[in-house]
Amino acid sequence: MTLTIWVAFLVFVFLMVALDLGVFHRIPKAPSIRDALAWTMVWVAMALLFSALVYILYENNYTWASVATEHLNGKEAASQYLMGYLLEKSLSVDNIFVIAMIFSYFRVPLEMQHRVLFWGILGAVVLRGIMIALGVALINSFGWVIYIFGAFLIYTAVKMLLLRQETVDPGENPLVKLAQRLIPVTETYHGSKFFVRVDGVLMATPLFLALLLVESSDIMFAVDSIPAIFAVTRDPFIIFTSNIFAILGLRSLYFVLAGYMAKFRYLKNALVFVLAYVGVKMMISNHYHIPDGASMSIIIGILLVGVLASIKGAAADPVPLKSPLDVDK
Repeated sequence: MTLTIWVAFLVFVFLMVALDLGVFHRIPKAPSIRDALAWTMVWVAMALLFSALVYILYENNYTWASVATEHLNGKEAASQYLMGYLLEKSLSVDNIFVIAMIFSYFRVPLEMQHRVLFWGILGAVVLRGIMIALGVALINSFGWVIYIFGAFLIYTAVKMLLLRQETVDPGENPLVKLAQRLIPVTETYHGSKFFVRVDGVLMATPLFLALLLVESSDIMFAVDSIPAIFAVTRDPFIIFTSNIFAILGLRSLYFVLAGYMAKFRYLKNALVFVLAYVGVKMMISNHYHIPDGASMSIIIGILLVGVLASIKGAAADPVPLKSPLDVDK
């Protein structure tokens, strides 16, 4: 039964992403805010509905005893899943800042950004699965690793607080440098193609370089977000499913929020405090357990303060802010 459930979830994920690209977005075009918002709501609704399935599976003892560290009833499992989803979703907002900068740097036209995000997120699904499996194995084998994860999250929060602005230098990215050494790159875009043949020579397009940078940025953010969710749960299935549902909706959420990111100036600060709280929670988890409901309330409260402060700050600043989506064609 365990293998069946895992396989069924993976089939569902790849079916949805294939449907997304192959049917609904088969023809490259710039998505409207309305369409992106609709897809965002679809992904959120599916994530919330899945919490009901998690409840049913665990309440009826379809447990993962071979890999789980503790037995969970339906209520506990659903609560941990929702909190993990909220945590991963909130941390993914910081990723949107960087993705917007990457697209702006490469001047990726709006109608091509969806294709980069699709393949970037598909790669992230595979990457997250590997990192989660490694993290679970480490924690189950060496319990003290949880303190290293917690300290790392606190360190990351302090670094984010001191580093007021994200810096992205594509020219210094190792993957971009390696790609440029191995294969020539065209100076212009060729539709939505990552590779083209010019005079019989296979060449990469700038769209491929943008994809490499998006993938490498997800590695950076996964290093933060994967340890964070271990403060919520140690159950591999809950960790993986909440993570995947959070990043599956990242593409549509990007098109909803990227145009307004400059106005949410204090949201990044809120994410700093979320990471710091999760780091502290992880470090004391073996000595004191903070109830899931209380943790969820604290995280939501921190995010609300950041959003409200941003709205108030934007209202007080009449100067229009340039959107990261204002890409030069």
